[in-house]
Amino acid sequence: MTGQPGRIAGLPVVIPIQPGPRDDAATDPPTDRAAGVVAVFQVHYVHLVRLARHLLDDPNEAEDVVMDAFVGLSRRWAHVRRSQDVFFYLRASVVNGSHSRLRRLRIARDRRHTQVERDSAPAEQLAMVHLEHDSVIALLRALPRRQREVLVLRYYADLSEQQIADAVGISPGAVKSHASRGVAALRRTLELSA
Repeated sequence: MTGQPGRIAGLPVVIPIQPGPRDDAATDPPTDRAAGVVAVFQVHYVHLVRLARHLLDDPNEAEDVVMDAFVGLSRRWAHVRRSQDVFFYLRASVVNGSHSRLRRLRIARDRRHTQVERDSAPAEQLAMVHLEHDSVIALLRALPRRQREVLVLRYYADLSEQQIADAVGISPGAVKSHASRGVAALRRTLELSA
């Protein structure tokens, strides 16, 4: 297999050609996928890794991105029409793959920072949540039985008004009434204590 010298995107490259009986053989890619991908790999791998290293600043990640691009080329080899198009496809794949890696790394880093912040929440904050929870439970216990049942089934068990009516044995209208009275009583008590 011979090559045709050229410059693509300012980089010196040799574009592999497959000699054949037709006049346009210089632009046709090799028909054998394995041979074609190997030929393109030998010609463009170093340039693509260099490009990916500039985008990623990590040689291992750069090589992974380039190898992923070649795997994609191998899968799509039947769609390759001209050898010149192969480099452009690979370059676009490397640039997109590099952007994806950077995005994934940035998201992972942000999640890690968020997780660290979440894990190191002040003890006072956790204590306040428990105190608020305990005070709401104490206030619920002070409510009449039906109001307490309706509020617990509605807000803790997340039941609908009909489901609460069936569970408690009252009408849906009575559920609305008990819920309204219970919330009003809780609001008044919380406003007085604040």
